[in-house]
Amino acid sequence: MTSTVGWDGPTGNVKRLDPPGRVRRFSTTERLVHRATGWLMLVCLVTAACLYLGPLAQVVGHRHLVSTVHRWSGILLPAPLLIGLSSAALRADLRRLNRFAPYDTQWLRAARGRVTSPGARPAGKFNAGQKLYAGWIAGAVLVMMFTGSLMWFSGFLPLISRTNAILIHDVVAWAITFVIIAHMRKAYGDPEALEGMRTGYVGRAWADRHHSKWLSEDAAEADGKRPSIEDSGKRPGIEDD
Repeated sequence: MTSTVGWDGPTGNVKRLDPPGRVRRFSTTERLVHRATGWLMLVCLVTAACLYLGPLAQVVGHRHLVSTVHRWSGILLPAPLLIGLSSAALRADLRRLNRFAPYDTQWLRAARGRVTSPGARPAGKFNAGQKLYAGWIAGAVLVMMFTGSLMWFSGFLPLISRTNAILIHDVVAWAITFVIIAHMRKAYGDPEALEGMRTGYVGRAWADRHHSKWLSEDAAEADGKRPSIEDSGKRPGIEDD
């Protein structure tokens, strides 16, 4: 049986055709997970501000309700990701985020030297900065859930006092706030990247320029010739230093 228009290959084994000049970057599930997690994080931060900033707390009031919303939005933070793990595309991207290649070192070195040329910052589907951000925010969320639980259930771990839990919770909360502001600033500074999260597609030219390793790595993987991390980080005539 042939496929419908817009798909290649037989029905039951279909492959999505990308629009001309566009490359599919994120699946629908990935974008929904990102959006749901972002809204939950925003609720966490706004309710935290309403709880801890005196003038704002007086304006909003309803402290018990705000505290309840804050707790449950924090508890539910990992839920979109856990539900989304049923998606093969999401699982594949998590593996990409957890895999550092030699060219990521080059990206970080260029970032540290404030070299902004895309040619000096080779990257796969995710650059080294995005990989560090993903790992950091995942760890920070776990710390927040742990310390928040200790604040909620006082005495659950007698070795850690509620005062210490509050201190860690507050410090990490401020760190998360600054990091997320930087994350959003970077996203809004690159309309093509933002378009990728909004529609799932980015321009092929943008992908080649800012994620020069991405499409070649995916093509090699699709052909069953997935390059090793060491191989994928080298370019002919250029030694990794």
